[in-house]
Amino acid sequence: MGLESELMTTMEAAELWGITMRRVQVLCENGKVKGAVRMGRTWIIPRGTPKPIDGRTKQAKGTALHHNRKENDNG
Repeated sequence: MGLESELMTTMEAAELWGITMRRVQVLCENGKVKGAVRMGRTWIIPRGTPKPIDGRTKQAKGTALHHNRKENDNG
């Protein structure tokens, strides 16, 4: 097995995740894609990396609220 079978490009991630290539690049630039590495002008992403939760959605905001409540209960 070569590296090609273990890695994917932003174009492949975009197709897999149902978002634009530019959005994948922004997620990588902001450190939201686990394991993403920049090689020159290209981002390389480990194959099988899950799509990050979009921080602009209700789902992400609900997750953040739940996380904050846990911290407040423990503090």
